[in-house]
Amino acid sequence: MLRVGLLTSGGDCQALNATMRGIVKTLYRQSDEPVEVYGFEDGYQGLIYERYRMMDNRDFSGLLTRGGTVLGTSRTPFKLLDTPEADGVNKVQAMKDTYRKLKLDCLFMLGGNGSTKTANRLSQEGLNVIALPKTIDNDTFGTDMTFGFTSSVEVATRCIDEIHTTASSHGRVFVIEIMGHKVGWIPLYAGVAGGADVILIPEIPYDIENVIRVIEDRDKAGARFTIIVVAEGAISKEEAALSKKEYKKLVAARTTPSIAYDIAAEIDKRTGREIRIAVPGHTQRGGTPDAQDRIFATQCGAEAALACLKGKFGVMIAQVNGKMCRVPLADVAGKLKYVDPKSDLVKEAKALGISFGDE
Repeated sequence: MLRVGLLTSGGDCQALNATMRGIVKTLYRQSDEPVEVYGFEDGYQGLIYERYRMMDNRDFSGLLTRGGTVLGTSRTPFKLLDTPEADGVNKVQAMKDTYRKLKLDCLFMLGGNGSTKTANRLSQEGLNVIALPKTIDNDTFGTDMTFGFTSSVEVATRCIDEIHTTASSHGRVFVIEIMGHKVGWIPLYAGVAGGADVILIPEIPYDIENVIRVIEDRDKAGARFTIIVVAEGAISKEEAALSKKEYKKLVAARTTPSIAYDIAAEIDKRTGREIRIAVPGHTQRGGTPDAQDRIFATQCGAEAALACLKGKFGVMIAQVNGKMCRVPLADVAGKLKYVDPKSDLVKEAKALGISFGDE
């Protein structure tokens, strides 16, 4: 009997169900022995508190196109992993106990950076763990792509597309805030796909004067509107010069809802232009996975199942240079994949005339 556990941890995304489907369908077809699947509810919390349900092939039928996660998810911060729960439960020990009580042969963990750090910790504690790279932010180190990313880009791009018509009709400057707290993959891709005039991301600190110049130049050229895509973690050159402690203090003192409002207020003060703000927010996590996400999620699920059947644990399934592979969890856990300011896409976007606020 092959006994495996599944859990989805951290923020939700569109292709979690598709990935679990890929795992289970492959195990059922390729395993030489019967398979028992235990689905843990609400991420690591289900593993800690033995909240699980037995699942079979029927539970994964129809999941390819279904967004979210049928298991539920939650955040169990890695930095608090060794801090007992409110009821005194030792999280790491409880997870190990549940794993061993159920006599699991493998735990499949679908999650992002923080969740992967926890998966690596459990691997170091002796559990057979395989991680799968889930995050809309595409910031998991060691893989070209994460599932959830392309679907999120699709949602963000549609938002920008729809803003274009109202912006042009009224001759307004629109500031559109796109998810991306520490990295700017979604705003970069969606901004290019949506024809933004300015894209501000965390990896390229901006000068507001350069942003104003774009608006004024477009006015002189007869353009009625300007589309500014702003990552939620966008940072000015002045802010980038601060220490981490000083910057955190600055953010904590912010009285506006987010950076998009600060930028909009500054543009309004300097130009007098009519400014509007759009924040698609969590719609970027929702809905049906796009075709690319369905394909990649299926690949990840199948590769994870095959790794399990071959006894290859302590790894994360990844795509590197277009090829599916396994990378050691210890090599990727705790690392972020940032946008390279000198990457081809940034260079090409600048060649088109898109400003990143840095020049």
